[in-house]
Amino acid sequence: MEPDPEEFIPTRWTLISRLKNLEDQESWREFFNTYWKLIYSAARKYGLTPADAQDVVQDTVLRVCKKMPEFKADPARGSFKGWLLWQTRGRILDQIRKRRPEVVAREHHAKDCSETPTEERVPDPAGNDLDKIWDAEWERNVIAAALEKLERQVSAQHYQIFVLYVIKQHSPEQVAKVAGVETNQVYLIKHRLSPLFKDAIKELEEKVI
Repeated sequence: MEPDPEEFIPTRWTLISRLKNLEDQESWREFFNTYWKLIYSAARKYGLTPADAQDVVQDTVLRVCKKMPEFKADPARGSFKGWLLWQTRGRILDQIRKRRPEVVAREHHAKDCSETPTEERVPDPAGNDLDKIWDAEWERNVIAAALEKLERQVSAQHYQIFVLYVIKQHSPEQVAKVAGVETNQVYLIKHRLSPLFKDAIKELEEKVI
């Protein structure tokens, strides 16, 4: 399954505390709905196949469930974001280790045939690419959540104009034509909505752990 554009809700310390209770199915459901897209996207962008990425999601959630009693829900002790990255990294490397013998054999065979398929080109697990991927995916999801909040605050037309102009970076003239407004209205709507969008991002970043 591919990630859908559902809202990303940064996990709060209150949720982490509730996860200490392994029988709290509602909190674990909230955790999964919040983070599976992040874990899946990171695994895919690191070079894993869709099937392997789904395994990473499942294995990471199981690992978090197992290790959650050891995690201290205290902001002063460190970031949950970093802890979850560590758990995800281990599961990604597990998938790479499981696949490596098969990949090596196929690459050897490919020398006499064609080039190695894209899905078999696995990055060096010793590299730091995952850190960059994780940070980029985290930021992307925070922006998506801020846009979701903005959409609830303004009219559909104003939201469309803001997304087309500010996020997708279409020209003011193009946006005005699509939205059926004058070009100066595009500038005005950006000016009015930008503070709301920035406030939403700031609020989310303060709540992300």
